[in-house]
This record gives sequence, C-alpha cells and structure tokens, in this order.
Amino acid sequence: MVNRERLLAEFFELIKIDSPTKNERQIADILKSRLVGLGMEVTEDEAGQKAGGNCGNVFAYLKGNLPKAPVILLSAHMDTVDPCLNIEPIMKDGIISSAGATILGADDKSGIAPILEVLRTIQEQNIPHGDIQVIFSVAEEGGLNGVKHLDRTLLKADLGFVMDCVGGPGEIILAAPGQDRINVVIKGRAAHAGFAPEEGVSSIVVAAKAIASMTTGRIDEETTANIGTIEGGRATNIVPDEVVIACEARSRDLTKLEIQTNRMCNAFQRCAEEMGAAAEIEVIRLYEPFTLTEESQVVVIASQATKSAGLKVVTGVTGGGSDANYYNRYGVPCAVLGTGMQKPHTTEESIKEEDLYRTADLLIEIIKIVGTTEKS
Repeated sequence: MVNRERLLAEFFELIKIDSPTKNERQIADILKSRLVGLGMEVTEDEAGQKAGGNCGNVFAYLKGNLPKAPVILLSAHMDTVDPCLNIEPIMKDGIISSAGATILGADDKSGIAPILEVLRTIQEQNIPHGDIQVIFSVAEEGGLNGVKHLDRTLLKADLGFVMDCVGGPGEIILAAPGQDRINVVIKGRAAHAGFAPEEGVSSIVVAAKAIASMTTGRIDEETTANIGTIEGGRATNIVPDEVVIACEARSRDLTKLEIQTNRMCNAFQRCAEEMGAAAEIEVIRLYEPFTLTEESQVVVIASQATKSAGLKVVTGVTGGGSDANYYNRYGVPCAVLGTGMQKPHTTEESIKEEDLYRTADLLIEIIKIVGTTEKS
C-alpha cells in the first residue's frame, strides 16, 4: 500500500542528517518544509529555547474528512544520541545498520520516516481520515525535555501513538517508568596525602562507602537504579575534597520510585555525616510513569490495526521513558508502538528494512480504524 522505494530512500536521507540532542535545527527545517508541502498547518513552539537547544517541537495539523472521528496524534522525536555525526547507513541482507563507529539513528527516525510516508499515502490514495496532528519533538534523549516544555495550547489530539520502541511493528507498550535524576556533590576536606592524610576527609571514600551500601541495578520487576558518573579528585597526593556523582532511579510505580530515590539520597547523607563531610543533593523528577490497560481505547485500536495489517499483537512494559509519559500526563491517552529498531543507543543499532514498511502499513490501519471511531 505504501511506496516502499520512497520510504526507504527517505529513511536513508533522514539518517544522514546530523541531529544530536538540542541541535535539531537542520532536520526540523527539512521536516517543516515537507509537512507544508503535504498541505499541513505547521508551527514550532519555544521548547528548544527553554531546554537549551536551537530548535522547538514541530507541530503539523492535517484536516480530515471524517469530522466525528477523534483527532489522532502521531509522534516521534528528531534527536539522536552520541555518537551520531556523519552517519553512513548501509543495508545488507535486508538489515540496515551503520557503516562506521556511530549509532544508526533508527531511534527515532524509524518513527519519523513512516509517519511522513503515511501522510503522503492517505492523500494520494484518498483514504478517508479524521484530523491528524503530528508532533516531531526535540531533546527526547536524556530526559524528554522537548515534550516537557511543549506548548500545550498547541496540543489538539484526543488520543495518540508514539513511534519509539524496541521491538517490531505490533509491539504495544502498556506501561513505562518514571525517572528521578539524582545529582550529588560530596564535600570533604583536602590534605596532603603523604604528610598529613589524617587531616583530610576523602570525598571519594565517602561516595564509595555510600554507593557500596546501596542496592542498585534491578531492584524489582518495576524498579531500577544506577550510578552513572563519578568525577572528582585532583592528584594522587591530595586527599580529594570534592566529588560529583550523577545517579538515577526508575520505577513504573510512583511510590516505589520515591522510596528508591530516598534510599539513595539517605545513603549519601548518612555516610557524609559519619565521616565529617557534607552532601549536597539535588533530585530532579524528569518524568512520571504511565500505565494503560488492555481495554484502553488506544490499545484496542492498536491491537485491531495490528491484526488488520497481518501482524502479531505483542503487549508489554518497558524500562525506558518516552514522550508518551508526558502526553498521557497532559490528558492525551498515548501508546508507544514498536518500529523494529534493535540495540538503540549503541553502535550495533539496526533495523530490518521490512519493519519500516510494516510500521507504515500499521499506521495506515490505525488511521482507518480511528476514522470509524466517534469522539467520546
């Protein structure tokens, strides 16, 4: 149903456009031009400025010919994680990957390219549809900062689908965790490590004892925790007086998230006090969890569309956040759907060519089903 050759060519083209987090200006301008060319009403908000980037979220709106249908949101993010400059995609035996020491960028251009192709297809083939809103977000990686600062006055959708998930088309995410970023500064006391080490208080030792006392990694089926980075110390002959630690806690249960975050903070505070140091701790709630049920309207629609597209329905949960965390919080029920991306955030990232086409076919079926649904 979709133009496979055009979709594949556009995916390769988008992959080659550098779009690191908070530097999405180039790809945003290209996408805006194409959306305008599709007859859509296009605008951009100020989320980039608020998030410290050079570009805002791109909004596009296409009027439909089924006025009773809900307004559907199709969303994907424009930014990619490092290393993501000068990507050269290659395809071998139907598998697309990076030719060099970079990520591929299927996360999340495997969401963007099918959305564009579907918009073209429904117009070329005169497929009846309700109003469609498209949002291509910025700064999704590292905290969902684009959609966090999204201009909610521009959000018109009644329900939506975020194309941003590991797993093939047919994968439907029912729940995703919330995340706390925990920034810690341990302040000890400097001293000469050879002449008078007893006069110092090692911030690194304080941090080490605190971390050793914590449970990290997999806490339970819903909760994880990680010590991400540690920076400190000046020389081997100086007792380090300051160390900076970046941590995180995640859980699909908000109460469990708060408990895990408090445990980590308390461990740093307790060890600092015991050793005569000080702990400065900042907790930032990056996003909150969301949960859908099998009976949720967006899940039912996605399941029906998956079957109509001849695909297998697979429902599950994830350990990562997505823009859907915020859309659900904003009152737009949103499911996250698989696009076929594999091993994102690594230089081994890949996607099957066929999954690009299946994703586009699935989206067309979703649009058709939403078109037969009346607004609640």
